[in-house]
Amino acid sequence: MESPDLRIFKCVAETKSLSKAAEVLGYVQPHISQRMKNLEEELGTKLLTRTNRGVTLTDEGEALFNYAQRILRLMDEAKAEVNPNKFRKSLVIGASQTVSAIKVPSLFSSFLKEYQNIEVKIKTDRKQVLQEMLSYGEIDGLFLSGTYNEAQFDSVYRYVEKMVLILPPYEDREENAQPTLLINSDVNCIYRNRLLAFSREHHINKGNIMEFDSLEAILQGVRDGLGMSVVPASIVNSRSDMQSIQYQELSEDVQIDFVVKKGKQRSQSLKKFISFLGSL
Repeated sequence: MESPDLRIFKCVAETKSLSKAAEVLGYVQPHISQRMKNLEEELGTKLLTRTNRGVTLTDEGEALFNYAQRILRLMDEAKAEVNPNKFRKSLVIGASQTVSAIKVPSLFSSFLKEYQNIEVKIKTDRKQVLQEMLSYGEIDGLFLSGTYNEAQFDSVYRYVEKMVLILPPYEDREENAQPTLLINSDVNCIYRNRLLAFSREHHINKGNIMEFDSLEAILQGVRDGLGMSVVPASIVNSRSDMQSIQYQELSEDVQIDFVVKKGKQRSQSLKKFISFLGSL
């Protein structure tokens, strides 16, 4: 069993598709299929169940996938340790667009001043998707707000964020008109849910809702007088283009946790990042 076969298998497992894995890795699909067939023959067991929708892992495939992630990560770490001039250690962190807007880049900026040989990547997506990525080992850790699967993940760092209600300038509002709620399309977004709760508390018609996939679109909508939203206070305080809007600080704070997969061996890069967070 060679490392290239493990990398191909890991990609197939993560994409759940032979054709997608071939596209990601730059191979033709028959080559990927043959490599997986050879791996199954070598191990004497079925690793993949092939369907019209793609592939799923068998129990044996799940076991190999867990080992493959650990083996390949250790190999990458070994190369970076032996020859740091050629190979850089990597750290892949997940965060929602809202969480990653201000605080996370600031943390990384300070971290990289101390550990310049580590390559950091940020993955942004919906909360549920990011948790799945952490579960499958596609990311090393995840900044998230609200509840999470405590049986599967451990919180190793926590900070508190203020929330503000942001509204268009007074001159852009129609008198006595029901405001439009500008919310994130991720149903698990804590800022979305806080705005919906605010609307219920103040008897605002929930029919006036507009969903967006990006934080920038929400901010632009408020600046253009389209409606109101709830965002981290740090966004309003740090951006000059938000000075024209009206905002109101809410009484509740948001707790942000940095979580890692429970029981998983931590890379040296992740250990250094956790140690850095603990020193703050």
